[in-house]
Amino acid sequence: MPDGDGLVLLQRMRRAGIGVPCLVLTARDALRDRVEGLDAGADDYLPKPFAMDEMVARVRALLRRPVDVRPLDPSHGDLTLRPASGIMCCGEQSVALAAAEMQIMLLLLRKHEEVVRRGTLESAGWGLGEAVTPSALDVALHRIRRKLLAIGSRQRIINARGLGYVLRGAGNAEQP
Repeated sequence: MPDGDGLVLLQRMRRAGIGVPCLVLTARDALRDRVEGLDAGADDYLPKPFAMDEMVARVRALLRRPVDVRPLDPSHGDLTLRPASGIMCCGEQSVALAAAEMQIMLLLLRKHEEVVRRGTLESAGWGLGEAVTPSALDVALHRIRRKLLAIGSRQRIINARGLGYVLRGAGNAEQP
């Protein structure tokens, strides 16, 4: 783009909730560039030179998809997650989250007020193929709960016995 960085523009659009499908066409073809483009909110990335038939097919594929863009920095209540920097914020307070903790919180935040099964949280935190100890989720949840308190958030992770876990505001802490 002659008057600015396309990825910066794309990030602004995604933060604003603009969900228009985006195919990045660029001469930047290194793996790092492709990952950066997709992480910025692109739905697809096509480096030059490219075949016109392929570009048209990719545009058709994008237009077939339902639009469901999630904000880059999701929030609920007093809590905001900044996945790109690994930070969880409440007002002016912030705390760093480990990678697994961030993935767990992203899932709980997106499903706020809904019970999320233990296995689903484990898959979010460590993936399906990674072996984890039986207590890994319990340890991660304990750390996240301490961090929520440390930054003064009113959000709490509630154990729905036999069902899973739910993220709720402190005023809504009763059993699901």
